[in-house]
Amino acid sequence: MHRKSSDSAIQHWDFTLLDMLAMQLSFLVAHLILGHEGFMYANPTCRMQALIFFSAQMALGMHSETYDHIYSRDSFAEIMMLLVNVAEIWILGGVFMLLNQLPVNIAELLFVSLTYLNLTFFFRVWNKRRHMAKGLPVRKTVIITTGSQVRKALHKIRLNVSEANYEVTGILLMDDNMEGIKDKDIPVYKVSNENILDEISHWWIDDVFLLLDEKSEYPRELIDDFLLMGITVHTSLSVLDDFAYSKTDVQELGEYKVLTNSIKFVSNRASMIKRVVDIMAGIAGVIVTGIIYIFVAPAIYIKSPGPIFFAQTRIGQNGRTFKMYKFRSMYMDAEKRKAELMAKNKIEGGLMFKMDDDPRIIGSEKKGKDGKPKGIGNFIRNTSLDEFPQFINVLKGDMSLIGTRPPTVDEWNHYDLHHRVRMSAKPGITGMWQVSGRSKITDFEQVVALDQYYIEHWSLWLDIKILIKTVMVVLKNDGAM
Repeated sequence: MHRKSSDSAIQHWDFTLLDMLAMQLSFLVAHLILGHEGFMYANPTCRMQALIFFSAQMALGMHSETYDHIYSRDSFAEIMMLLVNVAEIWILGGVFMLLNQLPVNIAELLFVSLTYLNLTFFFRVWNKRRHMAKGLPVRKTVIITTGSQVRKALHKIRLNVSEANYEVTGILLMDDNMEGIKDKDIPVYKVSNENILDEISHWWIDDVFLLLDEKSEYPRELIDDFLLMGITVHTSLSVLDDFAYSKTDVQELGEYKVLTNSIKFVSNRASMIKRVVDIMAGIAGVIVTGIIYIFVAPAIYIKSPGPIFFAQTRIGQNGRTFKMYKFRSMYMDAEKRKAELMAKNKIEGGLMFKMDDDPRIIGSEKKGKDGKPKGIGNFIRNTSLDEFPQFINVLKGDMSLIGTRPPTVDEWNHYDLHHRVRMSAKPGITGMWQVSGRSKITDFEQVVALDQYYIEHWSLWLDIKILIKTVMVVLKNDGAM
């Protein structure tokens, strides 16, 4: 019998309980130090706060990655994971309190969060040391493979298995190739040996791992015998290892069980949190956009009569089209004049357009002492004010706060196949390209590489780092967003 992989919080139930204990202790400490009267749970406001954040902690914990690979994380990685976990609890609990118009004591919650961070870190380090001292559970595994595959099999099974902790107790060879056998302490047998099953039946074996190449015959009878003995059999889908994007999952498509390959799998929990952050940022951004409008709208209209907002069809996730909004920073005939200026495009290949001192920008004919354009259009572009109406797109769900920049329809139509990976994620106001020296990058392939890296390595923590870098870039005026 084989126990399927369970939710991380259930699998690491002791860590979950310790985290919950740390949360309640943090509220108790805050209650005492901040001078609240009476027992914490007898105070309706304190009790409600503790209950809400405890519920947020439980909800996130059951679908969280906070316990994944917990034994292999060092102290720095643990702190980073805890920072993300605290931010998630804050967002979920805080949104619930705001929506229900409950009183929020920001200073107290900050104190609770800091205490919780320290207590949880201490509890996790202590619990990990306790487990490591007594030894982690060991699964005894036999590998059925060919001689040429042995070295790869041993390497991959022993790589990052500090939690599953598989121990290879034997190798069964489907051929006569002994070249890959280096581990003399691991018994090696030929599967053709008639006595092998009698021998193995007396071993302590939890699993059999079947790793064969496309030329090998599937040992059906042997596998049936293992299953008859009650031994779990794992079969490698080695054909999938050759894909460029080898992230694979077993899912259901109608009544079919299918193997799904993708450049990146994202959990529902992470997607929900990203969308909640987008909604909160969208609301705040739309309010700020309204304030900016009061000041920039008259300046734009006086210099170039026409719409204050510029709406352009852009390509969204996986080729969807949507209207992207910006404050209009160019003259009304800008799109018509673009063809005339393509020779001055800084981006190689013509798959994006960017040029220095673009004459289509409103007021660009006005020059400063340094000879650079100083018009209203240049000002709102250099300060990234023109981007704020995109928070409307974020609120609508067309875009995200962090993502890849959406191309125009014309640019999209000229993309090669590998360029389209940029739009396998929802486009964003800012992203990896914008914080990696956007104004200095002239090779479109480098833009694609940065966007692909972001998609393949996406995490909530990566979004936080990009957001912080974006603020720094804007404050330094190091290229418009």
